[in-house]
Amino acid sequence: MNTRIVCFGDSNTWGYDAESGGRFDDEIRWPGVLKRELGQGYTVIEEGLCGRTTVFEDPLNEGLNGLSYLYPCLMTHSPVDLLIIMLGTNDCKERFGLTPKNIAAGLKRLIIKAQQTPAWRSKPQILIAAPGPIEKACETSPVGGEMGRCSERSAGLAAEFKDCARLLGCWFYDAAEVVKMNQIDYMHLDRDSHERLGKKLKDVILEETGI
Repeated sequence: MNTRIVCFGDSNTWGYDAESGGRFDDEIRWPGVLKRELGQGYTVIEEGLCGRTTVFEDPLNEGLNGLSYLYPCLMTHSPVDLLIIMLGTNDCKERFGLTPKNIAAGLKRLIIKAQQTPAWRSKPQILIAAPGPIEKACETSPVGGEMGRCSERSAGLAAEFKDCARLLGCWFYDAAEVVKMNQIDYMHLDRDSHERLGKKLKDVILEETGI
């Protein structure tokens, strides 16, 4: 059986295209790039949902709490060899009123839930990808009314997520090293960033996890 990798994220894993308002094609989205780059012997499973948070209930939209969905998600795709989590962007919405440390505490709960789920082929292996930071211009963009003041929270996630990953024995990668936000809503990856991120995560997986 192929090595199985689950990519658990939000609209930047789902592949939202701010220019068209639709979705990037399979081969453009970073999980698709990762699948191409890893080649034969790997199954890469996309589990992206627009609006998904780590553990927080959205009072305006149902079904977006990542914690509630994680167990059935992993069990559906078992046996799992590696879980990549890239969440936190939606937790930065002003209506949640969270600090970066609060959001990292949510990520910690999500990681522990994943580690305790009996879906692993052998042992739990988790890679935390800190999302690229939301740019300040997002707050006055077409999605500004939805996101509110969010850029400062977003900028603080990577450092908190790195500490969380270290504490819980996960690998860590800061996507800000290779991604850029589009120049329409300033919070979703542009087309080229999906390509760079997929390629970089392939390197991280092969060099760090050894799967």
